[in-house]
Amino acid sequence: QVQLVESGGGSVQPGGSLRLSCTATVTNWGINGMGWRRQVLGKQRELVASITTAGKTWYADSVQGRFTISIDNAKNTVDLQMNDLKPEDTAEYFCTALIDRGIMGEYDYWGQGTQVTVAA
Repeated sequence: QVQLVESGGGSVQPGGSLRLSCTATVTNWGINGMGWRRQVLGKQRELVASITTAGKTWYADSVQGRFTISIDNAKNTVDLQMNDLKPEDTAEYFCTALIDRGIMGEYDYWGQGTQVTVAA
């Protein structure tokens, strides 16, 4: 069983910062990596950033240099520090976890989402 719980969304002015956090509760399986995706209503979901349990990171070009993802393997948490936020960062943000289910293979689990709104 896998449960992802996000926190930290909200409203901020352009240029401001927010920090998103996600805690994964996983039973019997392991976590291979975690990440954050976002979706604007009517548009495709976009991978924002990801990190493996070894600490290897990836960022979308649109957030490179502004967002920082980090993982705490002991606590099964992933954070996304978002700085210099822009109106185009407004979206629903979803925490994801790539779970190793043994013989059933890997599967990408999603949280419920948290809204981030950037507006003057």
